[in-house]
Amino acid sequence: MRVPAISFAAAQSVPALPGIGLRPPHYQQILRERPCVGWFEVHSENYFGAGGQPIHYLERIRDAYPLSLHGVGLSLGSTGRLDTDHLRHLCDLVSRVQPGLVSEHLSWGRVGSNHLNDLLPLPYTEEALDVVCDHIDEVQERLRRQILVENISSYLQFCHSTIPECQFIAIVARRTGCGILLDVNNLYVNQANNGVDPVGYLDALPVDAICEIHLAGHERVGRLLLDTHGARVAAPVWELYARALDRFGPVPTLIEWDTDIPPLEVLLEESSHAAAVMRTHHAFAS
Repeated sequence: MRVPAISFAAAQSVPALPGIGLRPPHYQQILRERPCVGWFEVHSENYFGAGGQPIHYLERIRDAYPLSLHGVGLSLGSTGRLDTDHLRHLCDLVSRVQPGLVSEHLSWGRVGSNHLNDLLPLPYTEEALDVVCDHIDEVQERLRRQILVENISSYLQFCHSTIPECQFIAIVARRTGCGILLDVNNLYVNQANNGVDPVGYLDALPVDAICEIHLAGHERVGRLLLDTHGARVAAPVWELYARALDRFGPVPTLIEWDTDIPPLEVLLEESSHAAAVMRTHHAFAS
């Protein structure tokens, strides 16, 4: 029988408000104008350097706003050991900027020392479950804090999966004490691509484990929806977000926009829309 993981206290410094991704074209404008936004999130790997402008601006913005770190390279689902250099860099960055939240993807993208340029889905099996839980335990032990894991968008499913994805991620959270970063756009994309039932998926997730939500844009290419992070949030994703709020209540919500970066004002408009949905949810709930 697996030994229960150590219980970690969840970070509380990122408010249950909309935030946006921090991108280099906006550094100076943010520091100059101090826009009204709840918090910022960055991709951890972009700040692994010991110095330079990225860290300089990150630390200045961290002094004014809550911060979340979101990783793309730990490859929690790969067999074998975690990349020790990658984990060391992450530990150093967490110690340096003291983010309110730290997250990674429930995926794999590394074979040995070779990193693939994508976040690939897991086979949802008992074997994969053990690998993921062991790796999350190791990361949380090294960081001495809870991390969040995110459901990814996918364009295929493994025939030999034996556990529904929603149950898989719920078991991971229960066994390791990690939190869940619910990407609503990814869930909508997987509904279209793989026939996932989004309502059943939301209902299967433990309410107290949802610590962050992501919203992003997608594009249709042929019969597939691609999770591009390069457009405004689509209307049906906003609708699914409202349903998620009905189940999980208000949690920190990020507007993700990673390609074709628009002016800062566009991200703030999307953040304001998320805030309006949150307010509507509160009014409805009360």
